[in-house]
Amino acid sequence: MKNLLFGVLFILPFLPGCENSAEKETAAAATENAYYTEPHRPQFHFTPEKMWMNDPNGMVFYEGKYHLFYQHYPDSNVWGPMHWGHAVSRDLVHWQHLPIALYPDSLGMIFSGSAVVDWDNTSGLGENGKPPLIAIFTHHQPDWAEAGRQDFQYQSIAYSNDRGRTWTKYAGNPVIPNAEKIRDFRDPKVIWHEASQQWIMVFAAQDHVKLWASPNLINWTHLSDFGREWGSHGGVWECPDLFPIQVDNSGETKWVMLLSINPGGPNGGSATQYFVGNFDGKTFTLDPAFAPRVSGEKAVWLDYGRDNYAGVTWSDVPKEDGRRIFLGWMSNWDYATVVPTQAWRSAMTLPRQLILKKAADGLRLFSLPVEELKVLRGAVYAADPQTIGGELDLSSQIGFPPSQMEVLLEVELPEGAGTDFGVALSNSKGEQYRIGYDAAKNKFYSDRTKAGKTGFSEKFATARHTAPRPETSGPIRLHLFFDAASCELFADGGEVALTEIFFPSEDFSKVKLYALGGQANLSKIEVYPLKRAVGK
Repeated sequence: MKNLLFGVLFILPFLPGCENSAEKETAAAATENAYYTEPHRPQFHFTPEKMWMNDPNGMVFYEGKYHLFYQHYPDSNVWGPMHWGHAVSRDLVHWQHLPIALYPDSLGMIFSGSAVVDWDNTSGLGENGKPPLIAIFTHHQPDWAEAGRQDFQYQSIAYSNDRGRTWTKYAGNPVIPNAEKIRDFRDPKVIWHEASQQWIMVFAAQDHVKLWASPNLINWTHLSDFGREWGSHGGVWECPDLFPIQVDNSGETKWVMLLSINPGGPNGGSATQYFVGNFDGKTFTLDPAFAPRVSGEKAVWLDYGRDNYAGVTWSDVPKEDGRRIFLGWMSNWDYATVVPTQAWRSAMTLPRQLILKKAADGLRLFSLPVEELKVLRGAVYAADPQTIGGELDLSSQIGFPPSQMEVLLEVELPEGAGTDFGVALSNSKGEQYRIGYDAAKNKFYSDRTKAGKTGFSEKFATARHTAPRPETSGPIRLHLFFDAASCELFADGGEVALTEIFFPSEDFSKVKLYALGGQANLSKIEVYPLKRAVGK
């Protein structure tokens, strides 16, 4: 993921300086290899080159490239004065690091936010007939916070007229002062609402969200609030997103609001809930077909794992593409600052397509890994349908390390057997990670209690983390991605997602399937090695 230039190199014999060019390329390759051999460094997930990273910010598509900004502290591997780091990609897989986009200033640190293309130059900040990119973010004034004031967060904007390479902060910032003096007043997400011909901003305000409108991204008017009486309130609300999405195989359009919460997640600490409803240009209202999956729960969760937080979706994805593409921060505030990495801290999840479907228990978001990830696949290992009871060792059969692979399984479990079926990765030190489905409890699970280093936090690996399986007929489908120190599960076509990190003392070298307490009838076994995703 170095900031490297890839292209065609024409070498002319006997041309002076060719030896120097070759030496430089060799040195660059050596640096790149060193970068990817750092302990626990993911091979195909986005990570910062160095130091601290958290929330994805400012995700926007423009002129053929996906922009990813992110919360970044360039001077330490723990959280500090926030900047916006920056990277771009043509395919959501290979990323090129760019210089820091936004630095702290006299108005404060640069907290989370979003970015849009101002196609009609409603802001008047564009130049030479081209639309500007507008970043909308929270300024956080630490001096005011330390002094006990409650109005130390407010919304500001910056603009770029060179494809996001350099940014100018708007001279009239903040564009939304914190007049109500709400302590947690942050994380603006902006969209263009075609029906009412205005910009809509949603941002978090402690235990609810606020909706504002503007004709020009500068002058804003408060519309409404949502959420005090809905959803989970086990912690502070953060990082909302609001977008229209068509119900799958239908001409019907609904609106989805994503909402991160810390703490209060279904397995502890940070997590992301969502709501499905309608938006009329002023207020967001819940749809009657939307309700929590489990009796007694107040929220519907986008991902049941402990390590998918603060995720939002890309703006301005071309209409011909039509996808709603999501990315989350792959960590949890319970332990994010103490995980055992040194050169850098944190990764992002894999980019995912969100699809709204009518499920058995109401309108639900399904999460699927984006199709572009298939470019990383090597030759597939596929096994014939078979029944297993006990363990099936695949280590020697697949012929590649399991620490960097994709697995697709379909399995039928005998009714009433209570089979515990899953995938186990292990190494020579006796460390083991398990992920699977427990039929007796009707739950998917991730078990990292014996997967390596856990002593850095008492909250990291205390028990299995689980996700309820909806009342779904047919085979259990597990789609898994393993990458050095993480696993992402997309179960039953993406109806359930579960994302977790772990830190083995050495890379996992063995993989097996298991069926405990009964048999498992496997109709599909596909395993792919996945290449390293170097930038380009």
